[in-house]
Amino acid sequence: MPQKPNAAPAFQEHAHGGLEQMRAEAAECRRCDLYRDATQVVFGEGSEDARVLLVGEQPGDREDMLGRPFVGPAGRFLDACLEEAGIDRKACYLTNAVKHFKFKTLGKRRIHQKPNTGEVRRCAWWIGGEIERLRPKLLVALGATATFALVGNRYAVTADRGRIVDSEAGLPVLITVHPSSLLRTRDRPEAMQERARFVAELGKVKRFLDE
Repeated sequence: MPQKPNAAPAFQEHAHGGLEQMRAEAAECRRCDLYRDATQVVFGEGSEDARVLLVGEQPGDREDMLGRPFVGPAGRFLDACLEEAGIDRKACYLTNAVKHFKFKTLGKRRIHQKPNTGEVRRCAWWIGGEIERLRPKLLVALGATATFALVGNRYAVTADRGRIVDSEAGLPVLITVHPSSLLRTRDRPEAMQERARFVAELGKVKRFLDE
C-alpha cells in the first residue's frame, strides 16, 4: 500500500517578530472565517525562554471568553497532570493549532466543533511564528489536530501515542492525547489508568526542561 504523503502545514512561511507583535497582529487575523463568530483570538502564552511548547487543538468556550489558552476545565486538568509529572506550567509555553473558537450553538450553549484541514493550514502562519520565535527543545502535540498541525498524517495519536517523533519544524514532537478527551471518559472504569498514562507521557517532558 502506498504511503500517504505528509500533508502537514508548511512552516516555511510564518509570522515574524516578537510574541507581543504577533499577538497584536493575530487579533486582526482574517486568514479564515472563524474570527466571524469567535469572541476574540486566543494566542499562546508562557515563558519566552520556554524549552517546551505544548500545542492543543483550539480554544474552548472559557478560553474564548477570557482570551487565554487552557483556562477551562481541560486546562485545569492539564495543570494538575503537569504538576503531578513534576512540571511547572510557567516554564512552558501553551498554544493551540487554531487560534479561534469553532462552535455551533445549541440553545444557550456553544458546542465545540473540530477545525477542518483548511483552518489548521491557515493558522499554521501563527504557530509557525511561535515555534520560530521560541525555538523550544520539544513540542508536545495534545490530540489529533495538534498532531496533524505538527507532523501531518505520518503519525496518529492512536498508533503513536507516547512517542517522540520528528516534525516539519525540525524539532522533536511528543504525541499524546488532549486532556479534554480524558475528561470526557472520566466515568469509565479505565479513567484512572488513562490519567496515569497521560501523566507518565508528560513525564518525558521533564528531561527537556532539565537540560
